[in-house]
Amino acid sequence: MRFEGTPEYVATDDLKVAVNAAVQLRRPLLVKGEPGTGKTVLAHEIATALGAPLIEWHIKSTTRAVQGLYEYDAVARLRDGQLGDERVHDIRNYIKRGKLWDAFTSPQLPVLLIDEIDKADIEFPNDLLQELDRMEFHVYETNETVKAIDRPIVVITSNNEKELPDAFLRRCFFHYIRFPDRDTMTEIVEVHFPGIQKMLVSRALDLFYEVRDVPGIKKKPSTSELLDWLKLLLHEDMPLEVLQERDPTKAIPPLHGALLKNEQDVMLFERLAFMARRKA
Repeated sequence: MRFEGTPEYVATDDLKVAVNAAVQLRRPLLVKGEPGTGKTVLAHEIATALGAPLIEWHIKSTTRAVQGLYEYDAVARLRDGQLGDERVHDIRNYIKRGKLWDAFTSPQLPVLLIDEIDKADIEFPNDLLQELDRMEFHVYETNETVKAIDRPIVVITSNNEKELPDAFLRRCFFHYIRFPDRDTMTEIVEVHFPGIQKMLVSRALDLFYEVRDVPGIKKKPSTSELLDWLKLLLHEDMPLEVLQERDPTKAIPPLHGALLKNEQDVMLFERLAFMARRKA
């Protein structure tokens, strides 16, 4: 099994190497990068390319590691016992399987996505060390051990909001998705907008990268925001002349709400335009 990208996903050579190395080693692939660089989508495309089922575990700040294994609902069992429900005699009726359990027992080799692991508590990665290393865990309520039929392909994403423990990092194959350069971005745009006018793409990319390079910008626009912006430009049939205009007194790009996502950045561009007008 080798990952070579898909028609819908432009994968760089170093990303292909990282994915295939993780698949070969059956080590979790830890993917970091700016938000909007395609980390989560990567797991979907690996599953598509390999013809594997995808099991998704989206992490929140309140997520606990044990939820990925299983949860025992003692309260429901107590309630059913008080009501005389026959289900109470089988404890398995009150055990909810987690995403790791589903991945370990999948009849077909799956891709397991653990998305945005850095959102959880700092102890979350440590609590999964043994399970991800041995690919097994014990269910104490039923005294059984759940062991992976075959080591699943695990993709873990992080936005670098928290540092991950060294012991966890040692068990992963790491790859940082760099922000796409202009050539790669042109390929990505072509995938999403086949046959789009090359001059429009060229001018839009000029503006896009200029926005990203503005000193002091708080949130640089991402790939997904570029695609949204292009979709709007096409829908509004924006004349090329508007994009070609290099008037510094009009620093804010057209339809900027797709690119600038907070008031500080909008105000920054308004100040730049104001300063340019004063100098004019």
